[in-house]
Amino acid sequence: MKTAMIKSPGMIHVYLETGNQRVFAGAVDWPGWCRSGHDEPSALAALLAYGPRYALVLRSGRIGFRAPEGLSSLVVSERLKGNASTDFGAPAVAPSSDAEPIGDVEVRRFQAILRACWRSFDKVTKAARGKELRKGPRGGGRQLDEIIHHVLEADGAYLGRLGLTSRRTEKAETPDGLSRVRQAILKGVDPAAHNPPSIGPRGGVRWKAPYFVRRVAWHALDHAWEIEDRMR
Repeated sequence: MKTAMIKSPGMIHVYLETGNQRVFAGAVDWPGWCRSGHDEPSALAALLAYGPRYALVLRSGRIGFRAPEGLSSLVVSERLKGNASTDFGAPAVAPSSDAEPIGDVEVRRFQAILRACWRSFDKVTKAARGKELRKGPRGGGRQLDEIIHHVLEADGAYLGRLGLTSRRTEKAETPDGLSRVRQAILKGVDPAAHNPPSIGPRGGVRWKAPYFVRRVAWHALDHAWEIEDRMR
């Protein structure tokens, strides 16, 4: 269900993706700032709590963002029905605004946000080198190298959603391989924004540029913040 998108100064529009067991709250205009909870109030509270951390990420890219001070600044503009991926732990449904055309200015903004998210991920993984990450309550949780490989492998898979390919991601952990994957992502945003096919040659659904950026940014930050929290 979509409500009117009337922008107000100081207000942040949020979409909610609701599965059977989990709800994601994502900021419409700020890719990567997306958190989950077991219901709408807890998801919105989590999004608000992570606002200052997201602001620190974007500070490195000099992207103007101010974290809201209270829940009253978050306006729910759309509610989406989630799926199995939602309950598994990944936002999987694009808000309707992601289907709207975007111009060169927004493409450059998206690229700047991606760079800022990657810098944050790289900074955190560097700080975690040589440290054992705290296990979960049941002894679960990937260790650092496994997380890095998982994120880079996902980035390669996400490129396929634009109809692009990258070299095998097991080589992406090298500086050259990592740079190639990320450059392919940055370059892929532009044609996807201006000439986005909705269906691939084999019938697979292609992602629009805004959702592609939203998913890549969320995944990098989700694991960067996981690593930070597990080092404490």
